[in-house]
Amino acid sequence: MLAPVLIFVYARPEHTIQTIDSLASNYLANETDVYIFSDAAKNEKSSEKVKLVRNYIDTLPEKKLFKSVKIIKSESNKGLANSIISGVTEVVELKGKVIVLEDDLESSPDFLSYMNGALDFYEKNKQIWSISGYTFNIKYPNNYKSEVYLSYRGCSWGWATWKDRWNTVDWTVADYITFKEDKRLQQKFNRGGRDMSNMLDAQMDGKIDSWAIRWCYSQSKLDKYTIYPTVSRIKNIGLDGSGTHSGISTRYDAYLNRSTEKCEFDNPGLNDEITNSFKNKFGTRFEYFIIWNKSVIKKMLRI
Repeated sequence: MLAPVLIFVYARPEHTIQTIDSLASNYLANETDVYIFSDAAKNEKSSEKVKLVRNYIDTLPEKKLFKSVKIIKSESNKGLANSIISGVTEVVELKGKVIVLEDDLESSPDFLSYMNGALDFYEKNKQIWSISGYTFNIKYPNNYKSEVYLSYRGCSWGWATWKDRWNTVDWTVADYITFKEDKRLQQKFNRGGRDMSNMLDAQMDGKIDSWAIRWCYSQSKLDKYTIYPTVSRIKNIGLDGSGTHSGISTRYDAYLNRSTEKCEFDNPGLNDEITNSFKNKFGTRFEYFIIWNKSVIKKMLRI
C-alpha cells in the first residue's frame, strides 16, 4: 500500500501551485491519497494570500490529479510546528506511514517511487528513523557505490516515517534540563550539525517554534539514522524571501534527480567522509541556520 502524502500550506499561492504541479507529475500520483492541511491567517496581512491558496486547493479534487484529495482547513492560526505535529499524528495513526511536504518543495518525477520504496525497504529496520527526499549537493567518496547514505540528522524537506517512530517523540522535551547539563549529550546531538544543540536551546527558550528540532532530538536520544538519497528528489523553491520567516539563500540548492532508473536500496552503514561533509553544511557554534520552517533564518548567538 502506498503511503499518503501530507502537504502543509499557508500563504504562498505561487509556491503551492509549483509544489502541487510537480507532485502531480510523479509516476505514482494517480495512485496516491493526498491530505492538504491549510493553516489560517495569522494576521490581516496574510489573510488575502491564505484565501488565494484556499481557492486554489479547493479546485484540486475535481482535477483528479491524485487518487484522492482531502482538504483540512484550520479555523485559527496554529503555526507550522503545531500544524505538522497534529496533522501527521492524525494521519499516521490511521495509515501507519506518511510522506510529508511543505508548500515550497519541488519534487522529482520519481519522488513518490523513491519514498515509497524506501518506506517498504527500511520499515523493519528499527535503526532507521526517517526517510529524506532531499539531499545537499555534496561530494561523495570515489569508491562509494550506494545510492543512499545515512545521517544522524533528519530533514523536513520532503520526508517520510512510520507510526511507531513518530509515536516515540516527547514534544515537551521533558528531559531538557538533563541534556543542558550534560556536555556529552550535547556533543552527541551535534553529530548531525554544530547548530543542533543551539537550536534546541532556542526552542526551549521560546525563541523559535520548530517541530523538527524536537523530532531530531528524539532521534539522537534513540541512536537512530535518516536515509538520504545521493541525488536529491526535492528542491526547495522557497528560499527567496517569500516565507513567514523568510531569508534568501543558495546554500541549500540541489540538483533534482532526472534518471528514470529506480533507486536500489541497501544498508550502506555510516560513511565518515559523507558524515563530515553533511555536518559542515551547517553553521559554527556562533551562528546557525534553521532550515525547518519553510526558510532559512540566520541568527548570531552569544555563547
